[in-house]
Amino acid sequence: MSWRLEPIDPDSLGGRGQGYSNGMLAPAGARLLFVAGQVGWDGARRLVDGGFVPQLERALENVVEVVRAAGGAPEHVARLTLYVVDRGEYLRQLGAVGAAYRRVFGRHFPAMALVEVAGLLEPGARVEVEATAALPPAPEGPG
Repeated sequence: MSWRLEPIDPDSLGGRGQGYSNGMLAPAGARLLFVAGQVGWDGARRLVDGGFVPQLERALENVVEVVRAAGGAPEHVARLTLYVVDRGEYLRQLGAVGAAYRRVFGRHFPAMALVEVAGLLEPGARVEVEATAALPPAPEGPG
């Protein structure tokens, strides 16, 4: 039997949203991983060039990097929260945002929220992404 998150999308809420699920149910025994806010910077903590979409893609990649370091994969991400400094910038680039998202997460659509904020801690950051992942149980060691 495969270990998977189950999307929860009640018909009373219009079913699945466009690009997100209303809820994600983790199977019994899941290990929860809480990923701190990630901005679009590289290993040297330099923001990537190119503005909003490249920063978003790198921030998503950074989230997945943390998930992988804990033994998970992109499909184990149950929730994403995107903090943006300009909601209009997000909406104007929605096609490119979707393409960047799919390059990192494929067709996996966790529960998501987008929050517009006055600013982010990292100067020059346009977006920050935090996540919760539900990882499969740890493999049992010998003995």
